[in-house]
Amino acid sequence: MTSILQQLQDSVSQALVSAFGSEFEDSDPLVVPTNNPQFGDYQSNIALSLAKPLKQNPRAIAQAIIDQLQIEQMCETPTIAGPGFINFMVKSNYIGKVLRKIHSDPRLGIETTKNPQRIIVDYPSPNVAKEMHVGHLRSAIIGECLSRILEFVGHDVLRISHIGDWGTPFGMLIAYLREAYPEALTSQQELNLGELGTFYRQAKKRFDEDENFREASRQAVVQLQAEDPATIKAWKIVCELSSRSYRQIYDLMGLSTFIERGESFYNPFLADTLQELDQLNLLEASEGAMCVFLEGFTNRDGDPLPLIVKKSDGGYNYATTDLAAIRYRVREDKVQRVIYPVGSEQNNHFAQIFQVGKRAGWITEQHDFVHAEFGLVLGEDGKKLKTRSGEAVRLQDLLNEAIARVRADLEARFAEENRNETEEFINHAAQVIGISAVKYADLSHNRVSDYRFSYDKMLDLKGNTAPYLLYAYVRVQGISRKGNIDFSKLSNVEIVLEQEAELSLAKHILQFETNIKDVEKDLLPNRICLYLFELSQKFNQFYDQCPVLQADEPQRTYRLILADLTARTIKLGLFLLGIEVLERM
Repeated sequence: MTSILQQLQDSVSQALVSAFGSEFEDSDPLVVPTNNPQFGDYQSNIALSLAKPLKQNPRAIAQAIIDQLQIEQMCETPTIAGPGFINFMVKSNYIGKVLRKIHSDPRLGIETTKNPQRIIVDYPSPNVAKEMHVGHLRSAIIGECLSRILEFVGHDVLRISHIGDWGTPFGMLIAYLREAYPEALTSQQELNLGELGTFYRQAKKRFDEDENFREASRQAVVQLQAEDPATIKAWKIVCELSSRSYRQIYDLMGLSTFIERGESFYNPFLADTLQELDQLNLLEASEGAMCVFLEGFTNRDGDPLPLIVKKSDGGYNYATTDLAAIRYRVREDKVQRVIYPVGSEQNNHFAQIFQVGKRAGWITEQHDFVHAEFGLVLGEDGKKLKTRSGEAVRLQDLLNEAIARVRADLEARFAEENRNETEEFINHAAQVIGISAVKYADLSHNRVSDYRFSYDKMLDLKGNTAPYLLYAYVRVQGISRKGNIDFSKLSNVEIVLEQEAELSLAKHILQFETNIKDVEKDLLPNRICLYLFELSQKFNQFYDQCPVLQADEPQRTYRLILADLTARTIKLGLFLLGIEVLERM
């Protein structure tokens, strides 16, 4: 069903045309929810934006719009505030009618988009042969969340993991294993990913120090590119081992199934990509390398900065592969939008490849390529999160620690309350709460910002945390169990919102769609986190001030409906964030 916000926007648009003519039919009505309840529920400042073109006083414009509005059933008479703001107060009986409608809707009244797109979300994209560390955390969590939201809104989402599985790093690793552990290149059962990571670090050290080893690594890359059978077999063993190891972490994190497309996937398209750039006169030779000179990027001397797409030794690089991927995604995947949740340290790289993509005509006005940048995960000391030895924290260790802390807390609490819970229940609850806390702590911050990782804060039952939201959801399920209530079979009574806590909760429930649509555009999941936190706060106030099971009918039934709508909104919101709920805690 159409949201209250959308109805108001449509009504103001129609009133604007009625008051001032058809030339204003495409004007944005500028209706948004208010930040301060004293100004009503929604507000429009359209009159201020029209003062100059209409050469009229904005308050007079506002009054002319109000005179043409037909929203008597939905709102109290709109008021004009300050220089010309139009304030709208939605009638409580209208809110009650909307709540009754959405209670029977699995989507809670949230409409799908009228303009569905095919969208690629590029995540989590680790490098093969390296263990996933805390640096991969944000890409995985943010990418999963954005994919779920865009899919729920009605877009066709392709989750594609652009893994690093080609080039010099593989030449180094294969050359090293041929020397130190040749049997590993015949059977993937001989190694685990931790050992592979150790071998990679040793290979890198050799590569940096030993010219003969560097040459052996280069030859291994040549053999790989020439599809030498033995080298390809070794490469496949390493890739399969890595993929299997990563899947264990993906499953623990609750990530959806996605398509793995390594850099190797684009190898057949690299030459054609460069040939097309050359035909477009975008390629220039510079010190033996082939480059695209970029607009707006200069070196220290102020000269145009080149983006190298073919090295002087004839080899390709990350930029070449990314350009081939852009070309393939537009022409073969036929996408309209591509989202890269990648750290902000890659800002220049994406600005550069997007510029080349536009100049080549691959990215047009019909395409939206977005670098959804994110900041660093910091330790509590404000420095980049690392182990005591100075290495990046393994993602598996970080997640295991969260689960272990929750388990210890649950066991202590159950012992104190004399609760006898099964081992299966404790293990499941510890994993759900622990993983949820890590995810929510990440998503609740503006993704562009760095944030400090703190187990104590993210596991707190108070404040803007996953446990706080999970507890609000569980509280509603407790009402159901205590009263033996089947929420799906509640009678369709008139909802009369008399108490302030009821009205505040009801209005907030109806703002969920607005937050989802905002994230669809700006890709900032923290909006949904803040919405859910405030919803949980309002529900707890409602729960404390308004008896539910003890209330008389029909008040009892409509308060049960309010409680159920709260829980379903929290559950759906958490699902969109990639977070599972518990029925008991």
